[in-house]
Amino acid sequence: MAYVPPAKKDQLEEAVAAPKIHRIRITLTSRNVANLEKVCSDLVSRAKDKQLKVKGPVRIPTKVLRITTRKTPCGEGSKWDRYELRIHKRVIDLHSPSEIVKQITSISIEPGVEVEVTIQQ
Repeated sequence: MAYVPPAKKDQLEEAVAAPKIHRIRITLTSRNVANLEKVCSDLVSRAKDKQLKVKGPVRIPTKVLRITTRKTPCGEGSKWDRYELRIHKRVIDLHSPSEIVKQITSISIEPGVEVEVTIQQ
């Protein structure tokens, strides 16, 4: 076994005692912008209360799904219906231990908002 000087032992103990900091990415998707923005602001405010590094919310371009169909069932005429579905997306990056993220994400999430949490090393 190698000799470790006392000063280095203190540094090793501090490194072991400190919780590991992860990079956490929270991805939020919704069809309703108001609900999405409310959840984003709640998450960011709770993270800033805990003095965490927060980047975001980053607004990802809206995905627009379009479908064009004929109005008439027989196929005669030139009347068309156009439907579209807009999907809005936000990304929030945090630098924190994973235990704190569980506390932050325990907020009440608005209906129609999907949350995906990814932990990177």
